[in-house]
Amino acid sequence: MNIINITHTEAFNNITKLLARFALAALFILTGLSKVEFYYATAQYMATMGVPGVLLPLVIALEVIGGAMVVLGLLTHLTALAFAIFSIVSALLFHFDLAEQTQFLMFYKNIAIAGGFLALAASGAGKYSLDQLLLKDRS
Repeated sequence: MNIINITHTEAFNNITKLLARFALAALFILTGLSKVEFYYATAQYMATMGVPGVLLPLVIALEVIGGAMVVLGLLTHLTALAFAIFSIVSALLFHFDLAEQTQFLMFYKNIAIAGGFLALAASGAGKYSLDQLLLKDRS
């Protein structure tokens, strides 16, 4: 069996898009819920990094609601683009101390996540999505 032939099938593309959506969204849903649990500590941390804590509800909403939208494949092009921008901005604001190894790794983790979301924004959610069901998005 030729692996190249398998990876060019519609079924493979749709299943990998579904798995990618789950993998990318899981991180944000879990961290969004964690921000709810540790709300005041998170707001304080944001403030120490120069980001107003009053933005925290918007961050939580993006992570939890936006993450659910990615899992469901709802408005995927737009939501994935928003997450790509969010990941890059977060990298720049919170992890730009590239001389420190942990921050260096966290910075490039965010950049890699942004790359995954950009690929999803470009390719769409696939067949197993609300975009396909409601919007007839054939991507």
